[in-house]
Amino acid sequence: MNQHPTCETCGVQYPPDADLGHCKICQDERQYVGYRGQRWTSLAELAGEGARVVVREEVPGLWGVGVEPSFAIGQRALLVPGPGGNLLWDTTGYLDEAAVSRIRELGGLAAIALSHPHYYGCMSDWSAAFGGVPIYVHERDEQWLARRDHVELWRGERLEVLPGRTLINAGVHFAGGTVLHWADGVDGRGALCASDIFTVAADRRWVSFMYSYPNLIPEHPDTIRHAVKLVAPHEFESLYGAWWDRVIPTDAKNAVTRSAQRYLAHVGAAE
Repeated sequence: MNQHPTCETCGVQYPPDADLGHCKICQDERQYVGYRGQRWTSLAELAGEGARVVVREEVPGLWGVGVEPSFAIGQRALLVPGPGGNLLWDTTGYLDEAAVSRIRELGGLAAIALSHPHYYGCMSDWSAAFGGVPIYVHERDEQWLARRDHVELWRGERLEVLPGRTLINAGVHFAGGTVLHWADGVDGRGALCASDIFTVAADRRWVSFMYSYPNLIPEHPDTIRHAVKLVAPHEFESLYGAWWDRVIPTDAKNAVTRSAQRYLAHVGAAE
């Protein structure tokens, strides 16, 4: 298990020769440096503290991948199946052999795709564990890459990375902020894996959109309008957020539309 430095606050892994005086992701205004100052850990250190990766069904037919006890931002990734192999949507800041073995039992990985820099985690280790599968990151977020092993930058508004699984550059939260449209979904009616680009609210009938979540900076109305237009051609009944149980199981496309309308009304930008 490697000793690459990993930021304790955001969970993003850096190369061994990185400047450990700061984490560029946490110093950005969308994130924050931990209250105890900039601190680093590693996969080896986390293992020694009892960290483990948990792979369990989020809903029947869709597997979630998270870390216990919760680490950094606490997101869980998703193993999205389909023709051509499984896609790992987002990654975690920790990886262990038990998780690799379990995911191999579930068919392994054909590709990895990332929603935004806060969830880059130890993405290069995830790729290497499955033979160096490509990691898709939108080119508008290239500046935030800490490690570039196996990364493939993509451009434009859409990219089908595996059959039936299409990345959409919504541009919310980060310029390269991306959601994943899964044409079949778990029930054949389509799904959107939205991370916190469209974040599922505590009232799971709604989503919201923020430039910064911890620092409570709202997203620009024009960005939200553009994002909603980009997903409009795609059908999706369900939507999966960034954390366990943040799921909208039905009527998700309408939930995105009405959530955008509510947001715009509250910031005085309704049309």
